Amino acid sequence: MNLLIEQAIHEKKVIEFNYGGRLRVVEPHVFGVLDGQNQILGYQIGGQSSQGNIPDWRRFDLNKMTGMKLTETFFPGVRPCPSGRHSNWDRTFALVK
Repeated sequence: MNLLIEQAIHEKKVIEFNYGGRLRVVEPHVFGVLDGQNQILGYQIGGQSSQGNIPDWRRFDLNKMTGMKLTETFFPGVRPCPSGRHSNWDRTFALVK
């Protein structure tokens, strides 16, 4: 799964996966470690969410993601975030540039 996420970030491709029993359609922007958890920070553009509206920024723990697939849909790249920056990470593996 890690290689698939890194590929999606480098190629700027949308991913789909199940999380919390819901389908998520996400532009992955950051893949890294925060507080010991492998996570992605993504801009959810479709699917379902238990919190808030779509589209919006979301963090996803990798150990809770299932059925991930890389789509053929590209996204334009970096998106502005409300704070003007993405939060700090303990370690970053891949980042949209």
